[in-house]
Amino acid sequence: MKLAGRVALVTGGSRGIGKAVVEALAKEGAKVAFIYRSSSEAADKLVADLALEQREAFAIKCDVANKAEADAAIAAVVEKWGQLDILVNNAGIIRDGLLATMEPDAWQDVINTNLSSVYNFSHGVMRQMMSQRYGRIINMSSVASEFGNQGQTNYAASKAGIIGFTRCLATEVGRRNITVNAVAPGFIETDMTEAVRNAAEGEIKKRISVRRLGVPADIANAVLFLASEETSYVTGQTIVVDGGLTLGGI
Repeated sequence: MKLAGRVALVTGGSRGIGKAVVEALAKEGAKVAFIYRSSSEAADKLVADLALEQREAFAIKCDVANKAEADAAIAAVVEKWGQLDILVNNAGIIRDGLLATMEPDAWQDVINTNLSSVYNFSHGVMRQMMSQRYGRIINMSSVASEFGNQGQTNYAASKAGIIGFTRCLATEVGRRNITVNAVAPGFIETDMTEAVRNAAEGEIKKRISVRRLGVPADIANAVLFLASEETSYVTGQTIVVDGGLTLGGI
């Protein structure tokens, strides 16, 4: 198994893309902790399902936008397993609406959850990864960062910020054998995209070169690639996983 002996932490790990990432990392031999905010039932089920497969995982309830809670979660992982090798910053929300009518809370909640959480957890793991002289940080961006959608100024800003953050941090920590990369999903079949899919799935598929929506496993596979030893010379990059959506062909 490619990740045997490694310890990973995934934010937003109880459902959707995050759940698929947790499962993929665990199946490759990593011990995996994951963050959830409210769905304790889903989190407990994921831990139990992985235990049946002889995989080690545990769930931590945490508000990713709260720095103190993020630091406490990281400390819990290190205390339990003595190391922290892989961080996947996946937590994210949407609060769509036209900017002219967007309330300040809708802006700030998205920025805090999607972007500030990346700072909270990346900053929190720095000392551990630098002392280990090893780390893999993988941040979840989106094609929305450059593929403009009406009603998503807050979401697009947060995801574009993640790409800039990724590139800058990669230059700071590469000498310590820490890589920092991002994954930018296209339309993926999750709860978050359900409303859009219900309204326009047929039209969306026409704009995707492979003529299908993505599934969470498509993104988890990209994360596995970036978490592996084979990508030790890849850093500061964003892998777009969108089936060709952003190519512009119809």
